[in-house]
Amino acid sequence: MRRLSRHDLRAIYAHTFRDPRRERQFLASLAFFVAFGVARLVAHSIRGGGSWFDDVTIGGRHVHHLVWGIALLLFTGYAWLLETGDDPHSRRAGRALAALYGIGAALTLDEFALWLNLRDVYWEREGRVSVDAIALCGALGLAGFWGGPFFRAVGRELSRLARFTWRTTLRAWRRATRRG
Repeated sequence: MRRLSRHDLRAIYAHTFRDPRRERQFLASLAFFVAFGVARLVAHSIRGGGSWFDDVTIGGRHVHHLVWGIALLLFTGYAWLLETGDDPHSRRAGRALAALYGIGAALTLDEFALWLNLRDVYWEREGRVSVDAIALCGALGLAGFWGGPFFRAVGRELSRLARFTWRTTLRAWRRATRRG
């Protein structure tokens, strides 16, 4: 038995995501959670002071990442209006737009407390509502766990590889103990 290769993963991915809508839902959900994690890490590193990043300011005014999220959502929405068809170029555009949508949604919802309170409460107790909004939206986005079939297929392949490795190791060990 051979190891799981990039080609195998691509084949599993292509088989799992034959439906472009399912693929876009998966990519949007994945981008959503990755962007949320990165946004939180960057915000904590800026607050801690030991970061390569710094607050973005324009004319002395702090620009919250909510602004970038809204801009991405507006761009994605407009681009989606223009994006139609089933040709390969259109499918690639759909993938990119799905990921941008997930990123924009995460950046926007990570500052949900700001738009709810109309003041910066990110680091205060009231800022916790942003994490709740992320969890709720993320749970809804993953309700059917859009990537489930893909991960199950990869799990089956890894399980087959583990069984093969176990059997091969066991056979080699038995041969070695018979001789010794």
